[in-house]
Amino acid sequence: MADEEKGAARPQASEQTKGYAVVGAERASSVPEPASARLTWTDGERVIDYEARAAHLEVRGDDGALIGRMFSLSYVAVDGEGRPDAARPVTFAYNGGPGSSSVPINFGGIGPRRVTTDGVRHVRADAPVVDNPHTLLVDSDVVFLDALGTGWSVLAEDADPKKLFCTDGDADAFARAICAWLTDNGRWSSPLYLYGESYGTVRNAVLMRLLGERGVQLTGVVMLSAVFNIAGLLNPGDDFYYLGMTPTYAATAQFFGKAGAGVDEDEWFDRATAFAEDELAPALLLGDRLGEQREREVAERMASFIGLPVEHILARHLRIDLLDFRTHLLASERRVCGRLDTRFSADEPSPMQSYDMWVAGEDAADDALEGAWVRAFRRFCADELGYQGPARYLSNNYDKVNAGWDWGHEEPGLGRVATPNVALDVAVALRRNPTCKLAIIGGRYDAATTWWNVAHDMSCQFLSPELKGRVSWYRYGCGHMAYVDEPTLEAMGRDVHEFYEKR
Repeated sequence: MADEEKGAARPQASEQTKGYAVVGAERASSVPEPASARLTWTDGERVIDYEARAAHLEVRGDDGALIGRMFSLSYVAVDGEGRPDAARPVTFAYNGGPGSSSVPINFGGIGPRRVTTDGVRHVRADAPVVDNPHTLLVDSDVVFLDALGTGWSVLAEDADPKKLFCTDGDADAFARAICAWLTDNGRWSSPLYLYGESYGTVRNAVLMRLLGERGVQLTGVVMLSAVFNIAGLLNPGDDFYYLGMTPTYAATAQFFGKAGAGVDEDEWFDRATAFAEDELAPALLLGDRLGEQREREVAERMASFIGLPVEHILARHLRIDLLDFRTHLLASERRVCGRLDTRFSADEPSPMQSYDMWVAGEDAADDALEGAWVRAFRRFCADELGYQGPARYLSNNYDKVNAGWDWGHEEPGLGRVATPNVALDVAVALRRNPTCKLAIIGGRYDAATTWWNVAHDMSCQFLSPELKGRVSWYRYGCGHMAYVDEPTLEAMGRDVHEFYEKR
């Protein structure tokens, strides 16, 4: 998830657990022994025997020094003798944050087991866990990785967190872990894929280039809920931020019956996109040179899309940030809509709880799901694999990892930049390896990584028609965690299957 604000809202306390000392981040003197089990997946028609294995991968530098141990949960299809098929693809999958484990994309999305969801309602703690009919295991063996400092992944005793909790250090650690898994499992001949969500797409972008530079050729990359230009998306005050939010605001207003009555959802999103590009963008560019009359005209048009009063929009000179929108759209019902998925909503906080960072970190979409996912994961590891992990699993570790994250990046062709636009890394990787294919997946109700921004960032790379043909775009009626929405999960399963089949 791209849940940067949660770190401020829900800090994690230091503790000591089973051979792990928390010193700013988890440290490893020892880790549990690997554990595995032979299991069977079925959707009622197809059957796949597979081995599920929980284990740590040693992440070592070029000098052999231990950097950390990265927790992995792998699902590998096997034959009747328990042997894998080296011709099958291997996909390395993870969430983002930075500071998130891979549990959501695993037990929420593409793993062989999935917690059932209930539309846009809060999921019960005892929600059933079922064989996922749309699992990626149908097309590929899948290895879910937890970033160092999250989940059960740990740093070496003498590792410097500053060298790991950063854009380039994180990608380097994942590159080393991926190579370690391929070596340990004898899978260097298999087609290789990356599947990242949220900040995991930043990681994907850097890895696409970095792995290529290290002689590891990728077959394909899936970007789910992508973010490439960090400054333009995460910084209120940047005009690209307001432009990118506008179609998502419009979709949300339509969902709650505040705008767009009787219009097809995709058409409404496209209309809002055209408004943002053709009317709002020039208005924002002019600032106070726009003039009062034209500003009011644009505000009236904007109000018709996003469901907020004209005077409210004028008071902010057409610049509505996400917290403002979330807390005002449903104010008459005393509700606040979500961030990761704006279709979710919850009761507004007490008037005494007015600290903006705290309110921003409260997200109905996150609260509705993450606890059930973690519980299902812990039950699976303990009961079915016999894996004895520590008492605490850091499903997120935003206060230790995200709060101190160094966003600086060695941008190809530019040198060191303070905040990356990794669309450049993607373009470089595709130009160097034109056989690689890329899938970009997003949702209309995702206010954490908005669709417009990634489409804009890629359009500014000026790829050749041939390379643009290697990029597949999929936009659904979902939020940040596309798999929460079961119709989307079904459609995404079909589309991703076709993507893997594509040559």
